[in-house]
Amino acid sequence: MERGLAESVGCIMVRQPAVNRIATRLLDTGTELRRRPLLQAAMPIAAEEDPLGGRASAVAAVDSLLGLGPLEPLLADETISDILVNGPGEVWIERAGRLERSPVTFSDGPAIAAAVERVIAPLGLRLDHASPVVDARLPDGSRIHAVLPPIAPDGPIVAIRRFTNVVGSLEALQDTGALSLDGVELLRSAVADRRNILVCGGTGTGKTTLLNLLSIEIPAGERVVTIEDAAELALFGHVVRLESRAANSEGVGSISMQQLVRHALRLRPDRIIVGEVRGAEAIDMIQAMATGHAGSMSTVHAKDAAEALWRLEVLAGGGDTGLAADAVRALLRSGLDLVVAMGREGDSRLVRQVVAVEADRLEVIL
Repeated sequence: MERGLAESVGCIMVRQPAVNRIATRLLDTGTELRRRPLLQAAMPIAAEEDPLGGRASAVAAVDSLLGLGPLEPLLADETISDILVNGPGEVWIERAGRLERSPVTFSDGPAIAAAVERVIAPLGLRLDHASPVVDARLPDGSRIHAVLPPIAPDGPIVAIRRFTNVVGSLEALQDTGALSLDGVELLRSAVADRRNILVCGGTGTGKTTLLNLLSIEIPAGERVVTIEDAAELALFGHVVRLESRAANSEGVGSISMQQLVRHALRLRPDRIIVGEVRGAEAIDMIQAMATGHAGSMSTVHAKDAAEALWRLEVLAGGGDTGLAADAVRALLRSGLDLVVAMGREGDSRLVRQVVAVEADRLEVIL
């Protein structure tokens, strides 16, 4: 595995004109567009076109015809969580919470657009001047967001967030210093007692990771329905997963998070887990929590418990129920039990506080 990855990464140092020639000749062979047969056919061509590059040039040529081209070696590296393309000559990666510049480059802007187009076309999406922005989930679960000029005046921008299955338990947070033993027991009891939990924090603070770890504590006999914008949660047991969908290239077929929450209520859930609340689905989730779906969970982007409740209230106000602000606030206070605030200190992620939501106040309990 390591040797294969090293050889793939070596392709970033080859000469792009030679790689382009190999790729052009490779297409002319009519070889099936799958990695293994393409690589077999590319090796003798690379020996002629770029003897010094050899296998690295052959791999680069195959990558240029499949998937995300030069980014494929980065996608094969499981230690990379984010890949950020800021134009053809600037690619960044995040590994273990740190951003670092990658030596990977594209030949030009159109090469970036072509790479994205290859992976989104099978999904019924497109990226061009008429539709210069796209957001999609790749087959491996990664989320890709791309923006073309003129929206991005300095060249195409691509952001890929990779998701991996979470393996571990709440004790893992204690081992890393992210949560105390008392905190582990508190959160474990909260899940067992079917308390409704909201996890908040900024970008990259570990909200989804904690939600995964909390969900592991759900008894196996309970039916859980998850609603996500992009499938990140890795749950076990009796789980039904729902995922929103953007409109296709014709502008139809979208399924919103709010629609999915409403559908979830008809699927006989014991618990509902909403990956992240970002819009009008907030009101449906709050109503579900307040009217019998105890033990439900979600996350929201906010720095602390007070801001999280305010943000949920604002989002819920954008729904189509016509409820007054006071009614939304009352539902929120009656439906939500705990808010867990996540944060970062350097490269470390930790639980900053756990807050109990009362009818008239917020009480810090950890």
